[in-house]
Amino acid sequence: MSDSAPGARPPVRSEDVRSVGPSRADHPTGRRSSDRGDDRPPSRWAWLGRLWALSTGRFGLIVVAVILLTAIVAAFWTPFPPQQVDIADRWAGPGWPHVLGTDGSGRDILSLLMAGARTTVFVAIGAGIVATVIGVALAALGALTARWIRESVAVLVDILIAFPVLIIAMMISAVFGGSLWVVIWAVGIGFGVNIARVTRPELRRVLHSDFVLAGRASGLTPAQNLVRHLMPNVAPVFIVQLSWGMAVAVLAEAGLSYLGVGAPPTEPSWGLLLAQLQQYITVHPLSVIWPGLAITLTVLGLNLLGDGLREATDPTLTRANRARRAAEAHVPEVVS
Repeated sequence: MSDSAPGARPPVRSEDVRSVGPSRADHPTGRRSSDRGDDRPPSRWAWLGRLWALSTGRFGLIVVAVILLTAIVAAFWTPFPPQQVDIADRWAGPGWPHVLGTDGSGRDILSLLMAGARTTVFVAIGAGIVATVIGVALAALGALTARWIRESVAVLVDILIAFPVLIIAMMISAVFGGSLWVVIWAVGIGFGVNIARVTRPELRRVLHSDFVLAGRASGLTPAQNLVRHLMPNVAPVFIVQLSWGMAVAVLAEAGLSYLGVGAPPTEPSWGLLLAQLQQYITVHPLSVIWPGLAITLTVLGLNLLGDGLREATDPTLTRANRARRAAEAHVPEVVS
């Protein structure tokens, strides 16, 4: 007859205890030590680390940062006044004090490039702002409104997208004259339509997601739903289109200035400098390289930065990468 009372738990023998490591109750937070930090929300600036980890994003970020820094410095200082003419020192080769040489009027090419960076940054940012406002407005009207408004917006976008950006710029410049604002509005309108055409289907797709329906049920207005839920989920597509539009803005400004309908002659511009130097390309070919190289690197940097930002900010890619890293870091417990 057993000495234990009826219903009492039998004693646990030491050989029946398995070594399974510390339980969740052993940890003050209720989690295993190996799970610590897995559920921690990502930092607000985590996308910057992911962007820097990408070779394309790192290259684009460095190029764009250098252009921005050059434009800021040029607003206060250049080695020489950009429009200073020195006939005695015309066509000087690279050296000191003219690091990149001079042009046919004796102007310092490095100073002209630094001053032209201000024009490039101004046009790129201005065109990006105009394209963002027009693109988001048309995409929202084409995705969140009544059916007849959506169909009208879709027809309007299809009509406007048939006109190339440069044709729009030349039409506007024929009416208002050539200026940087013509380039900004032409590129902004042209790529705002492109952004709307690409973003509108994405908004329609995300609009039927569960979290959007939950936000609508909780009392969010369409504008609040657009800002909190819709735009963050279409941001990767939007960023690629915006970076492409800013790169085309740089090309359009250079091309229109080259044709004489962009920046005025008194405004430093890479395209205008290229137009002035290209007629001497057989005599002084090195002088033409610098503005062409500046345009090429800027356009390449903007495109690569846009691709890197898409990969760094895409929520689906981010969640997939976190899940993959968590699966790789998981070590199954060994029962001894």
